[in-house]
Amino acid sequence: MNLDGVGIWSSHLRYGDPAEALDAAAELDELGFTGLWIPDVGGPVLDSVENLLGATKNAVIATGILNIWMHDPGDVAAAHATLSAAHGDRFLLGLGVSHAPLIDATEPGRYDKPLSAIGAFLDGLDNSERPVAPESRVLAALGPKMLKTAAERSRGAHPYLITPQHTATAREALGDGPLLLPEQTAILTDDREQARAIGTDWLRGYLAMPNYANNLLRIGFSEEDLESVSDRLFDAIIAWGDEAAVLDRVREHQSAGADHVCVQMLAADAREFPREEWRRLAAALR
Repeated sequence: MNLDGVGIWSSHLRYGDPAEALDAAAELDELGFTGLWIPDVGGPVLDSVENLLGATKNAVIATGILNIWMHDPGDVAAAHATLSAAHGDRFLLGLGVSHAPLIDATEPGRYDKPLSAIGAFLDGLDNSERPVAPESRVLAALGPKMLKTAAERSRGAHPYLITPQHTATAREALGDGPLLLPEQTAILTDDREQARAIGTDWLRGYLAMPNYANNLLRIGFSEEDLESVSDRLFDAIIAWGDEAAVLDRVREHQSAGADHVCVQMLAADAREFPREEWRRLAAALR
């Protein structure tokens, strides 16, 4: 499983037009991106994984993340074994505890003791008829306790909505062995006003999630930064500018200890696949 270099994190590949998602995945694979990451906020995510594996030849297909509250570990383990048998060692199972507002919206009070919940899910994977080996899974981890669990019970960590400073802290917490696979959001524009128009509401939506907000407070941002979506916060989370600016941010993560950086490209029309932006990034990487 090749998890070096740069990958793409994309909700479009998961929730966009299915035919275009497969065509885009094939192109991203040909462009040389080593991993394609998809989210899970409901629906048949493993079907999407299967389709993307079928559309690609080399790229790792990763869940970023599979929501543990929405799946049975035995079913996930069986699907992982079937897909790995059919497509080789290209399915990386990223797991995460999601956020209380999302889980409790349909079943108030269900979101409880996330560390215990992820431990129980991992136990379920380990005890399944066809277990998912630790080297085939990673955890969405932000704070020190979840990072410790990721190091002990998986191949590593997939932090989301973070900075290179967090990457350095995460690497220290994980140690030298486990993989560190952060997400980095980017906007290809040199115009701050345009970047803000594309990214501010997107970022504000994530800041409403306690896990992200608490992590940003933990690494040095203020309540005012979060409430106002300050320039300081915006610039730290979203790499905006030309291709060189985005690659500089990727290299900052790599210098801080990242093994693989998955870039999430935002564009003016959030409904459209950002294929031109992906092509520009690939050309810059070459």
